[in-house]
Amino acid sequence: MRHLPLVTLCLLAPAVHAGAEPVDYPRDVKPLFAKNCASCHGADKQRGGLRVDTAAALLKGGNSGPAVVPGQGSASLLVKAVRGDEGVTAMPPKGPRLTTREVAILRAWIDGGANAPPGEVAALAAKSKHWAFRTPERPAEPAVKDASGVRTPIDRFVRARLEKEGIRPSPEADRATLVRRLSLDLTGLPPAPEDVDRFVNDSAPNAYEALVECLLSSPHYGERWGRWWLDQARYADSNGYSIDAARSIWPYRDWVIDALNRDMPFDQFTVEQLAGDLLPNATLAQRVATGFHRNTPINQEGGIDVEMFRVESVIDRVNTTGAVWLGLTVGCCQCHDHKFDPISQREYYQFFAFLNGADEPTLELGDPEQVALRKRVRARIAGVRKRLKPLDPTSAAGFDRWEKNLTTPLRKLLPDDVQALLELPENGRTPEQKERLMEAYRVSDTARHFAAALTASSPLAAAAHVHLGTTRLTLDKQLAELKKHEPQLPTTMVMQERKTPRTTHVLLGGDFTRKGAPVTPGTPAALPSPEKASTRLDLARWLVDPKNPLTARVTVNRMWQVYFGLGLVETENDFGTQGTPPSHPELLDWLATEFVRQGWSLKAMHRLIVTSAVYRQASKARPELATVDARNRLLARQARLRLEAEFVRDAALAASGLLSSKVGGPGVHPPQPDGMYRLTQIDKNWKADAGPDRYRRGLYTYFWRSAPHPSLTVFDAPDASCSCTHRNRSNTPLQALTLLNDRGQYEFAEALAKRVLREAGSESERVRYAFRLCLARPPKEREERRVLDLLAREAAEFGASPEAAWTTVARVLLNLDEFITRE
Repeated sequence: MRHLPLVTLCLLAPAVHAGAEPVDYPRDVKPLFAKNCASCHGADKQRGGLRVDTAAALLKGGNSGPAVVPGQGSASLLVKAVRGDEGVTAMPPKGPRLTTREVAILRAWIDGGANAPPGEVAALAAKSKHWAFRTPERPAEPAVKDASGVRTPIDRFVRARLEKEGIRPSPEADRATLVRRLSLDLTGLPPAPEDVDRFVNDSAPNAYEALVECLLSSPHYGERWGRWWLDQARYADSNGYSIDAARSIWPYRDWVIDALNRDMPFDQFTVEQLAGDLLPNATLAQRVATGFHRNTPINQEGGIDVEMFRVESVIDRVNTTGAVWLGLTVGCCQCHDHKFDPISQREYYQFFAFLNGADEPTLELGDPEQVALRKRVRARIAGVRKRLKPLDPTSAAGFDRWEKNLTTPLRKLLPDDVQALLELPENGRTPEQKERLMEAYRVSDTARHFAAALTASSPLAAAAHVHLGTTRLTLDKQLAELKKHEPQLPTTMVMQERKTPRTTHVLLGGDFTRKGAPVTPGTPAALPSPEKASTRLDLARWLVDPKNPLTARVTVNRMWQVYFGLGLVETENDFGTQGTPPSHPELLDWLATEFVRQGWSLKAMHRLIVTSAVYRQASKARPELATVDARNRLLARQARLRLEAEFVRDAALAASGLLSSKVGGPGVHPPQPDGMYRLTQIDKNWKADAGPDRYRRGLYTYFWRSAPHPSLTVFDAPDASCSCTHRNRSNTPLQALTLLNDRGQYEFAEALAKRVLREAGSESERVRYAFRLCLARPPKEREERRVLDLLAREAAEFGASPEAAWTTVARVLLNLDEFITRE
């Protein structure tokens, strides 16, 4: 059909108004919407956030604002769209367009006030039938034909499925394997030989359960499972992007460790991290907990649009919250409605509104005595600066001139560290580096007085210059001494709600400059509604409401994933319609309801899983399962899992006897290869620690986003740029080379060699002891013979140096696949 020009259309419109019969909404208007628009803008789907099946919905409008302005037909977005005006997406986008008369009817209806009969009822949207959006109901434990070996309800669910498939479960692993498995899974550390012996020789019927309790009560439990949570929190010690400046947020990491060690209920754990500052009489610890959402990267490039990256941070928080607690790919809705799940772009920005009202301050920590001492010292510093101010003309502008005029010969007169700092771009210098440069500038300016004294026109002038220079030096010395005694209180990054909330808009196309309709906080309609929907605290409480169908399922699934390699839902980050269905749906729902029944106790769920017969199975591969269940989704055996990056280091530290057991504190700097930061914009000046900090757990290694420690990246540690809910496990030659040749690994091997020589007698005893330290078992006869042969060859090579020969043996043991694998 040929459409008439716009001018003709405008001439036709009055004819509709002047007709014998006025426009009738039910008769003339509503059928147009049903015929042409409802498939995309009806009860079940609202593209662009617009719904057209009621007049009220039209007045409310969509993401771009109201579709109809009563009395202003030509100005209404609806009319512009159906006319196909320039700058507006033509509607409908496919199929026949509205005729000129139909457009005129719509315009006439709007010009007449867009009236509709009172009490117009909107059709109810069809509720999603997807399993994950239904609140879990506690299933009955299934009956099994063979209940032998069943230890917990978990076993009944798994056994029933195996019986259905005609598959027998694997036998229980040997006791040495069990104690090593449990220790690695619950603490991230291998057991000491005496711990293995104690368990292997303990004939008490509850020996296994006692071991579980011992490990759950270890302070290292919080470190191991803290790592699990920090991956999801995208924790790092630097800001990211190209400058990647250092940040102080390690108190949040320590809060996580402490909360897990205390078995803080997961609902409280959630609320404090998302909205601890909004709790009544919030404690310092609850404010520290809000660092969860300060783990976003921060761009400090010169010339950036600050608002753009503030919005990017909120978007990261929305996407992270959706991934961590809901297991949904909500990030797809930043620019458009979700293509597969019932989440609209408008709902995305309603979720965004919960998190858009926070500021991002830095919280200072310290006990009252430290704060009081610092106050006194700062008062004295202020006094010295007051005396110094009339004598010291230095300023930021003066520093810029000084730096600009520094010739190469003058630069070479400066201290080496100052020369190095001058090579850094101005926007890449940390506050401490800038202060060091200002100090060098002040020293240079003070030296000017003594130079002037040498060329003064009279002795009196010379004396005046010397007096000025000497006085400045004295005051600078006093200032430096006072600063040494000024307590440096730790700080951490937190969230804090603004007194004046921001207005949130739908961002059209996800572009922060294209503000669409304003929205208020809200949650996806496909999920149960919250009792209140106003603040971050309301959001946090909604996430852990037992009626929420996702949080408990998602959390227990991720715990299960750690123990068996894959979750019951394999796509642990996508519980939506495109994710994989659960391998054992009844078991997943039983675990989710049990989690809530147990008061959201993480330790209770760990205890339940690790005491099950399913967990205690041997991990030996079974050829008969290769075709029926090659990926072990039916759980007829345990999984062999390579240790995570940090725990590879921890295992070597423990075996060598070097491990520092200190929990918490600032990040540390173990040795790493030279030149790590040649490819980064800013030199990180990594200086390896000495003493106990050199041997801290991998969890505490200072994590630069732009260039993490290579021993972490080579073993698949995430880069902390976004939430990680499942680490990859690769197997590469570089990993073997790292275990053999990395400076830190070689140091561990030397320490292991010395330990074996010091703590065991004959060579055979030493071989057996080394195996027990590394693998929690004695060597097989063939293994012992091969190691003794290697030792003999190395002893002949190195002559009278048993340490060198044993270092070679230690390098072999620390490089074994079995050493870095949890059986």
